[in-house]
Amino acid sequence: IHKSLFAMGRLVIILVIVGGLLLMQPDFGSTVVICAIVLGMMFLAGVCLVRFAACAAVVVVAGVFLMLAESYRIKRLLGYWDPWADMYGSGYQLSNSLIAIGRGETTGVGIGESLEKHHYLPEAHTDFIFSILAEETGLIGVCFLLLLFATIVWRAFVIANNADKVRLRFASCVAYGIGLWIGLQALINMAVASGLLPTKGLTLPMMSYGGSSVVASLILLAILLRIDSESRYLLQQEQRNMRDSVQAI
Repeated sequence: IHKSLFAMGRLVIILVIVGGLLLMQPDFGSTVVICAIVLGMMFLAGVCLVRFAACAAVVVVAGVFLMLAESYRIKRLLGYWDPWADMYGSGYQLSNSLIAIGRGETTGVGIGESLEKHHYLPEAHTDFIFSILAEETGLIGVCFLLLLFATIVWRAFVIANNADKVRLRFASCVAYGIGLWIGLQALINMAVASGLLPTKGLTLPMMSYGGSSVVASLILLAILLRIDSESRYLLQQEQRNMRDSVQAI
């Protein structure tokens, strides 16, 4: 896609179809994540910067339009600006999330000792599990969680780079996509729970309750490990062939 405009056009058509189906649910949050992942993969694949900027501009404009097209999204946006103004209305979930994070302080209230998860904070076991973790483990637990996700994303990018070195271009793009997906979704989920982004219904990868979410996360990690295994094997083969060539000389 970094050379062919036709190939890039096919990618855009597929993205429009997938995004349209998600918006019919409606699931605006997943649409945003998928669009961001595709844009990230296009950039890493070496797409022309002019085409990339044009696609990014279209996605941003469409996102703003879709956000303002639905009244409930506007309410979420207003609740995000000042959740305390309507603490028992549109800002109820976010205000309780911030209360949970604030209660955690540095070391937390202790594992299993959260108060907000007892029917105060909606979706405490799914979309807002980060708030409960922050309440029970505090800043230390939050920093450790951020380090874990950063390590996973870093390793995914290393695996993608190694796959590219042994000419596994498709596998490299897949590994980049997995790293972007885990990193972006985790970042958005934690930013929403912290009040840095408007409320969206996104799970925290590998942590939020839900069979489909956990299974999807495990499948992606399995694919990532397979790519790493193939890359290591091909790299070892190349090194072995190089040693044999040197010995033959």
